[in-house]
Amino acid sequence: MATTATFNARLIDSPAMRSAGRDALSLALLDARNHTLDLMAQLGDALTAVPPDMVPLPHLVSPLWLAGRAGWFQERWVGRNPQRALGPLCDPTALRLGAIEPLADVWWEVDTVPAFETDDLALPPAERVRAYLLDGLESTLALLEKTPETDQDLYFYRLALFHEDACGEAMVQAAQAFGVPLKLPMSAGAAAREPLRMPATRWTLGIAPDAAAGALLVPAGFTFDNETMAHEVQVPEFEIDAQPVSWSQFVEFVDDGGYDDATHWRPDGWAWLQQAVLEEGRRAPRYVEQIGVASGAVMQTRFGKAMRLAGHQPVVHVSWWEADAWCRWAGRRLPTEVEWEAAAHTAPGRGWRWGEVWEWTAGHLQPYPGFSPGPWHGYSVPWFGRARVLRGASFATRQRMKHPRFRGFALPDDDTRFVGFRSCAV
Repeated sequence: MATTATFNARLIDSPAMRSAGRDALSLALLDARNHTLDLMAQLGDALTAVPPDMVPLPHLVSPLWLAGRAGWFQERWVGRNPQRALGPLCDPTALRLGAIEPLADVWWEVDTVPAFETDDLALPPAERVRAYLLDGLESTLALLEKTPETDQDLYFYRLALFHEDACGEAMVQAAQAFGVPLKLPMSAGAAAREPLRMPATRWTLGIAPDAAAGALLVPAGFTFDNETMAHEVQVPEFEIDAQPVSWSQFVEFVDDGGYDDATHWRPDGWAWLQQAVLEEGRRAPRYVEQIGVASGAVMQTRFGKAMRLAGHQPVVHVSWWEADAWCRWAGRRLPTEVEWEAAAHTAPGRGWRWGEVWEWTAGHLQPYPGFSPGPWHGYSVPWFGRARVLRGASFATRQRMKHPRFRGFALPDDDTRFVGFRSCAV
């Protein structure tokens, strides 16, 4: 398979890490683990306790579980995996070695925890998790030093890096729910720009196999399994927003009774909203304390502090149902995956802006033609046909995860993530 390039240390938090060699990967893995440990320190007591006045939110996971899961996942696929040199061709059911922490599989082997279940999981104390993270990283880096510089050999090191970055962003989501004041720069937004008219094109979705891989059909560098295989899609001419929908635009929807008019909502979305109204009096996106009909002012709690948001800042913490309802009210629609990706690649010089909030797209997560699951079967396969696709990135996403072909995904009622949306003309 293709030999990896040599990377400068300054690139360890850039999308170029998908093709990083040993030296850069070693620094990036250390950087990711330091970020996890720093988040643990900032979360403090929130790691192990649920505030008594907080109702557990769907899709929210214990930050302590997430921290330990990052370490477990790295050890599972690197240190404990005798087939790690096979990369994406590894048999995920093959026998693995024992864990450094005897109870690690009991605590972290499940791919998802459906709700905030710290007590049910009987997690270890934070000090024990920290020790596990430090011991595991030391073992991983020692193995990496002796690993050949090929995409196949480095596959699981890269996968572990990006998995830890995803766990870190989920820890930030938990901090938002807990009201923990994290030290993170948040989106400032930008002045509105006119929508962009995009010409008809044939666009290649997915990443093609590396020619050097022969019959293995494995792309060069690192790809997530749902990003393969490459296929062309005919894209008619379309108009798409240059930036995500802003609060000033969303306030108009609220002002016009958008949360009270079923005609703007799909049946499943309206059912979700009615349940949310019963449980929490829902009349705005999550964490919004006040949304001014007359003044247009929006107050949203950000990491424990109620903040007055500028009208040009992007809407955040919306479900797919709310994004779709706004588009129906505005006489517009959510973009398809291929429209979003084509614009992200070709329109940056025309005012295209992304990376402040994740963005809902129109379709369900589906495999590309010719899809073959990666060794981590729990990543994509369970969500096909259920989840909606997210594109872009948020202010809480590490830079190396910000790739225009990355396919994020979430269930349509998930509003705990830092998600907004943009629209297209009908």
